[in-house]
Amino acid sequence: MSATESTASGPQPAQAALTVNGMNCASCVAHVEKALRGVPGVLSCQVNLARGRATVDYLPGETTPAQLAATVSAAGYPSEPELSGAAAGEAEARREGAQGAEARLWFRRAVAAILLWLPIELTHWLLYLTSHRGHHAVLDWAALATSTLAVAYVGRAFYRSAWMALKRRTANMDTLIAMGTTVAYLYSLVAFAGFHLGWWTAMPNLYFMEATGLLGLISLGHWLEARARAAAGSAIRQLLELAPERAWIVEGDRPPREVPAAELHVGDRVLVRPGDRIPVDGVVVDGHSSVDEAMISGEPLPVSRGVGDAVIGGTVNQDGRLTVRTTGVGAATALAQIVRLVEAAQAGKPPVQRLADAIAAVFVPAVLLVALATGIAWFAWGTVHGWNDAQTWATIANAVCSVLIIACPCALGLALPAALMVGTGRGARRGILIRDMDALQHAERVDTIVLDKTGTLTRGRPAVVAVTAREGIAEDELLRLAAVAEQFSEHPLGQAIAAHARQRLPALPQPGHFANEAGFGVLAEFEGQTILVGSAAFLERHGGTVPARVGDGGAPATGQAAETRVHVARQRPGGTPEWLGQVHVADTIKPDAAAAVAELRRLKLNTVLVTGDHAGAAREVARRAGIEDVRAQVKPDGKAAIIRDLQAGGRRVAMVGDGINDAPALATADLGLAIGSGSDIAKETGDIVLVSGNLGGIATAIRLSRATMRKIRQNLFLAFIYNVLAIPLAALGLLNPLIAAAAMALSDVSVIGNALLLRRAKID
Repeated sequence: MSATESTASGPQPAQAALTVNGMNCASCVAHVEKALRGVPGVLSCQVNLARGRATVDYLPGETTPAQLAATVSAAGYPSEPELSGAAAGEAEARREGAQGAEARLWFRRAVAAILLWLPIELTHWLLYLTSHRGHHAVLDWAALATSTLAVAYVGRAFYRSAWMALKRRTANMDTLIAMGTTVAYLYSLVAFAGFHLGWWTAMPNLYFMEATGLLGLISLGHWLEARARAAAGSAIRQLLELAPERAWIVEGDRPPREVPAAELHVGDRVLVRPGDRIPVDGVVVDGHSSVDEAMISGEPLPVSRGVGDAVIGGTVNQDGRLTVRTTGVGAATALAQIVRLVEAAQAGKPPVQRLADAIAAVFVPAVLLVALATGIAWFAWGTVHGWNDAQTWATIANAVCSVLIIACPCALGLALPAALMVGTGRGARRGILIRDMDALQHAERVDTIVLDKTGTLTRGRPAVVAVTAREGIAEDELLRLAAVAEQFSEHPLGQAIAAHARQRLPALPQPGHFANEAGFGVLAEFEGQTILVGSAAFLERHGGTVPARVGDGGAPATGQAAETRVHVARQRPGGTPEWLGQVHVADTIKPDAAAAVAELRRLKLNTVLVTGDHAGAAREVARRAGIEDVRAQVKPDGKAAIIRDLQAGGRRVAMVGDGINDAPALATADLGLAIGSGSDIAKETGDIVLVSGNLGGIATAIRLSRATMRKIRQNLFLAFIYNVLAIPLAALGLLNPLIAAAAMALSDVSVIGNALLLRRAKID
C-alpha cells in the first residue's frame, strides 16, 4: 500500500492492494470490480482472479484501504488490506496459507462426496453387469440418503455463494452449480415420492447419484484448480524467499550478533559469511567475494564484489567474508521493488482481456436463459412425440442440469491471469520485469529494435583498453606510476586507471603529495619525483612535450571507438617532465553485444544504432556489434523524432536505452526496454526492464512476450471453444450431468495446465 504526498492542487492518488477470498469465476471478478468502483474516491481498480488480489487507485482523502476491504467483504468476498514493506513476506505467507486451507477444504469435500457416491454407483453397475437389472428399492433409498448428505455438506458452500449472489441481484458460477444440483436432486425427490405415492406405475430415472457425483467432481476440480493456481503464482513466493530472515550486525569492536533482518536500518553494518544470502541492499566496506546474482538479475555467472561495490539483498555471497553498509531495507530494497513490479504486472489486463470481460459479464445470465430454453424445448418435444410425463421430465432434468453444470465461466476468468502469472514470474526470475501489460502485445509485434550506444551497447563507463610505454619502460611500471597519481582522483578516467591497476598489480603505494588541475590532469610526489598524468596540453603547461607521432589525436591505437589517451610523465628534481607513455581509455563495447544483435536478426528483427556520439565512434561500435543502420550525432529529442519517422514508415519500433537519458525515445516507441541499474530499478522507465543489463535479455524478453501471448490466445480459444461446443451438446441431451461435471472441472485445469507449460517454453 503506498501513498504520495498532497500538493496544492489536492491529494495525489494512492494505491492499495487487497486480498480477496471467495472468487471462483469471471463473474466474481466483475462483481468485486463493480463494488469497488462504486466507492467514492476510487479512480480505478483491477482484480486478479488467479491471485485472489485487487489493486485499487484511490484518493486518500475520500476513502481508505480498510474501507475498500470492508466494501468488498460486504459484497460477499472476505477481504483485507495487504501489508507492505517488511511485512510483505508475511502477507504473502498468509495468502498462501489461506490458499492451502482452501485447497484442503475442497479436497475434504471431494472425498466426502465421492465416498458417498462411489459404493452405491459400484453396486449399481455390479448388479447391472451380473444381469440383475431390475429395480432395487434398497439402492434408491440409499441413493436418497447419501445424496441428501452430500447436498447438505458439500453443496452448502455452493448454495451459500449462490444465495449471496442472489442478494446482490447477480449470478455467478456457483449459481449454475447450485441450480444444476438442485434440479437433479429435487426432480429425483419428486420422482421417487411420486412412484411411492402411486403417481406412476414405473420408477422414473433418478439423478440422486448424479447430484452427489456432481458435487464430488466439481469439488475435485476446485482442489486441482487451487493447486494449479498456487503453482502458477509461485514466482512471487520464490522471490520473497530470497530475503533472509536473520542477519549478523556489526557494532564497533564488539563481536557480530544475530538479529532479525527486519530490525536493520540504513547505515547499519552487517557481516555476510560465505554461503549466506545478503540481507540488505548496501555497499561493501570490507572484504572481497564472488556474489551469485542469478535470481535477481538472471546473470548465470557470479560477479566479483569488493570495497565500494554495491550489493543487492537476496543474492548469495559465495566464497569470501563481506562487511556491508546498509543502504536499503524493507520496501526500499531492489528485491522489494522487483516483487512490486511483478505484482503490478500480474494485476494488469492487456487489451485482449476486454473481450473476455465483456463475455463474462453476460455469461451466467445467458446460460440461465439457455437452460430455460432447453427445458421448454424438451417439454415441447415430449408433448409432440407423445412421451409420458416421467420420460419428459427425466429428459428435461438431464438436459437442464447438464447445461447448468457444463457451462464454465471459470475457464474464461482464468485464461488470461494464469498465463500472465507464469509468464511474468518466469521473466522476473530471468531479470526481465514487465511493467506494462500492453508491452506483451507490442513486444510480439515489433519488427525494429533501436539501440542507444552509451550504456546500452557499451559499458557506459571508461575502462583501460591498452597501455603503451616508450622503449625502456615496462608497461606494468607505467601503469603503476599512473595509478599512484590517479588513485585519489574523482575523474572517471583516473578512476578507470586506478581500478585497472588494482586488478593487474599486487598493491598501490601511497603518493606523498597529490594535486589536481581540473580539466587537465593530476600531479603526485612519489619516490623523489613528480608524476604527471593527463592530456598533452597538461604536460606542455608544465614544460614537457609529447612525441609528435603520438599526441592526442590520430586513429585509435586499439581499435576502440571514442578512445582517450592519458599521457604519463615524470619530473626529477630540477628537470623537465619526461614522457613515459600513455594509457588508452575507452568506453568499451559489451562482450555480448555482437551475439545479442545476431540473436535479434535470427528473430527477423531490424536493428538501428542511434547515438549522440560522433560518426566515427558510432560506426566503430556498430561494426563490432554487427549493426548496419547507424544514426550518429543525434540529440536526445532527435532520437524520439527518428522513432516517429520509423513508425511513419510502417515500422513497429522497440527502443532499448538506459531508462534515464533516453526517456523521450522510450516513451515514443511502441515498446520501451530499459537497461536496468541493479538496486535502482524503481527509477527505470520503459515497459520492460532488463535488470542485469545483459543485452541477450532483449531477445529473451521478445521470446517470452511472444510465448506468453501465444498461451493467452490458446487459453482463450480453449475456454471459448469448450463452452461453444459443450453447451449445445448438453442442451441436446447428449451428455449426462456427471460427464458435464467432469468436463467442467477439466476445462479449468486444462487452462491452468496450459499456462504452466510456459515454464518449459524455450526463450533463450
